[in-house]
Amino acid sequence: MKDIYILSVETSCDETSIAIVKNGNEVVALTILTQMDTHAKYGGVVPEIASRMHTENITMVLEETLQKAKMEIKDVDAIAVTYAPGLLGSLLVGVEFAKVLSYVYNKPLIKVNHLIGHIYANKIDNHLEFPNLALIISGGHTELIKMTGDYEFELLGETQDDAIGEAFDKVARVLGLKYPGGPNIEKLAEEGKPEYKLPKVAHDDSYNFSYSGLKSSVINLVNNEKQRGNEINKANLACSFQTTAVEELTRKLEKALKETNIKNVIIAGGVSANKYLRNKIDELCKKYNATLNLPEFIYCTDNAAMIGAAAYPLYLKGEFADLDLNAESTARIC
Repeated sequence: MKDIYILSVETSCDETSIAIVKNGNEVVALTILTQMDTHAKYGGVVPEIASRMHTENITMVLEETLQKAKMEIKDVDAIAVTYAPGLLGSLLVGVEFAKVLSYVYNKPLIKVNHLIGHIYANKIDNHLEFPNLALIISGGHTELIKMTGDYEFELLGETQDDAIGEAFDKVARVLGLKYPGGPNIEKLAEEGKPEYKLPKVAHDDSYNFSYSGLKSSVINLVNNEKQRGNEINKANLACSFQTTAVEELTRKLEKALKETNIKNVIIAGGVSANKYLRNKIDELCKKYNATLNLPEFIYCTDNAAMIGAAAYPLYLKGEFADLDLNAESTARIC
């Protein structure tokens, strides 16, 4: 069978990324241009700035990727792009850029859901075993998905309010930590102990998640202690928050492992880079004799390689998009 090369574009938030992926699991070339330092000045991503920087940088990122691959656009078999979900202005830059490449070079266009891209990051240099449980954990999403095959999804549970990554960022802000908050919470937590008592998160019998209450508890605790003139042990509070947040993920995942008897687990999304979380889920999987699949750290955060991996099954099915494709700020997996 002929090797299939897909050029993929990812601009859903503040990373401008383009990759060339071979046969859905081999990264030929990947370029990620982050805007992190720019947005750190504002304490978070500014959508207008993000879309403007994508526009300024995307051609340069394409040229660098082609140079790394020692290929030309005419050598690839298809163009894939993240069309949803994400920041609308940022998505539009990638979608319009991909549509132009598709039209000019007469290549089929493949639209990819960003969340599905995170799942298929686990397929890079690997293969997916079905059925599996996929836990998507990022700044905007916390979802537990059952997969029975390629693009065969069943939603078991999702966040009812804040996503876990959003909670990490907001807690980091109240503790005076720089953006991005998640990695800084993780680093600070390593120096502390879980000595602050925080409420259990959405402690019910469903597969759904909720992090707004935990986030609010930390914020209220900090404000109350300041009013009393008491000093907060930031390391201990960061550790307490992280421990409680991850405990809820493992509790719901353990429930799914018991009730489905599935022996394959996938972790996806930016928060999957958290080492404490990885260790706790690894311990859980060993307890139930389940195989844990984790993407390499470079594929945890937003990148175009995962989009190329997710586009490959669609290419094989001939599921191509028209040139009237538009970006969507919200979209579900199933």
